[in-house]
Amino acid sequence: MSAWLPSAPCSRVCVESVGSPAAVPRALLRLAALLAVLLFGIVLIPVVGRLAAVWRDRLTRTWCRTIVRATGVRLRITGAAPPGGGLLLVANHISWLDIPLLAAVRPARMLAKAEIRQWPVAGVLTASSGALFIQRDRLRALPGTVERIADSLRGGSAVVVFPEGSTWCGRAQGRFRRAAFQAALDAAVPVQPVHLHYRFDGGAATTAPAFVGSDSLLTSVWRVVSARSLVAEVRVEPVLPAGSAPDRRTLALAAETATTGAAHAGRAVVETADAHRRTAEAHRRSADADRRTVEAHRRSANSEAYAHL
Repeated sequence: MSAWLPSAPCSRVCVESVGSPAAVPRALLRLAALLAVLLFGIVLIPVVGRLAAVWRDRLTRTWCRTIVRATGVRLRITGAAPPGGGLLLVANHISWLDIPLLAAVRPARMLAKAEIRQWPVAGVLTASSGALFIQRDRLRALPGTVERIADSLRGGSAVVVFPEGSTWCGRAQGRFRRAAFQAALDAAVPVQPVHLHYRFDGGAATTAPAFVGSDSLLTSVWRVVSARSLVAEVRVEPVLPAGSAPDRRTLALAAETATTGAAHAGRAVVETADAHRRTAEAHRRSADADRRTVEAHRRSANSEAYAHL
């Protein structure tokens, strides 16, 4: 495993234990419902794939909401609806539940680690959804992946990326890596930051849905279906328009700031950086004008000197 790979300090110690013996029958029913919904969706994938885009997206949203509901988790989406056309959706990453949550906002191709191909059920679903797989331990493959993301965006698709590169427990958040934002710049499409948060119905935040450290997927799924009154909150932040950021570093910082919960902070970062860029450009033009003036004075002085010879 390469040393450059993104990682989080979170481990199973960070994750709350919410199950109890009394919750086992309810958890088994939810698990059965979840498997039924997943298998139903897998069977219908060839049929849904032939439908018009508007119906395909509507059915996908409904199916993903049903997946979340089958686990016993209530879904709450706030903010504006994402725009159509090419769009880079970026979000903080906590759980395997994040994937159907974002698809409930807008169906999209997902950038996923290559290892997911080997997961039971989830691997089939991810591959059939048109996911873009990345080999995270091959740094040399990154430019090619960025280009594939940009091609999808140019074609009008939405692409989901978790720029932290790893899941966190939800109490903290990682830094957004910049590479995927270059694809948005290359394709000249907007970026839609999304903030994901899990809490109990009473309002207290929880790390129970987190999928971190040495957790197996089955362990994490069981913890979710065993929990009571879980709520998944999806806050769709204001879009960062195409061309609003001068470079991928500024764009990544704007999206990261937006997903930390500071209202309109992401847009403010972009606007501030753009103002700095305009100021620097004005200073450069002023310096060029001063240089041309000095040069003109020098030529004029030389001309006068020759005139007196």
